Amino acid sequence: MPDKQTNAHGREAHHPVHAVFLERWSPRAFTAEAIPEATLATILEAGRWAPSSYNAQPWRFVYARRGTPSWERLLGLLAPFNQVWCRKAATLIFVFSKTTFRAPGKDEDAPSRSHSFDAGAAWANVALQATLLGWHAHAMLGFDHERALSELNVGSNFRAEAAIAIGRRGEKTLLDEALAAREAPSGRLPLSEIAVEGAFPAPE
Repeated sequence: MPDKQTNAHGREAHHPVHAVFLERWSPRAFTAEAIPEATLATILEAGRWAPSSYNAQPWRFVYARRGTPSWERLLGLLAPFNQVWCRKAATLIFVFSKTTFRAPGKDEDAPSRSHSFDAGAAWANVALQATLLGWHAHAMLGFDHERALSELNVGSNFRAEAAIAIGRRGEKTLLDEALAAREAPSGRLPLSEIAVEGAFPAPE
């Protein structure tokens, strides 16, 4: 069985979980270390193996490593606030999901109710695999969603879900004072607030 723990980075799990769930968090301070192509391929491969409804696999990834010809294009899609700290990330990945799918035995596509849910599973795989390899992934919604769809040629039946910065975690002193003050793993709501047996209490 994988090692389980209940504490890491000042976080406390109320029940034992695999260490990777507590080790994974979303920093903004990166060291500017380059990521090897093979390492990035492994991270994306983990996303490829996410579960999805009907095995439709609606996720699509568009990425650029820092220093490559596509880097400035992807960086320029981010909100100015995110561009500041993402400049030292090793790679940027934009995640899209296909809003239609074709059910087995059908001849036409139909709207998908689970495309965002499934793409979220792929993002989780990416983030956890990055952590297992000693990297950190930070997902964000602060980018131009319409431009991402049009400029990255994804297709009209896709939705822009998130942008992800991946890098080696650096000291928070690499950030400005405001961001440095926020550079710490976040906590979580207690399990009792998010999971109930049977049904949530009826509203009063």
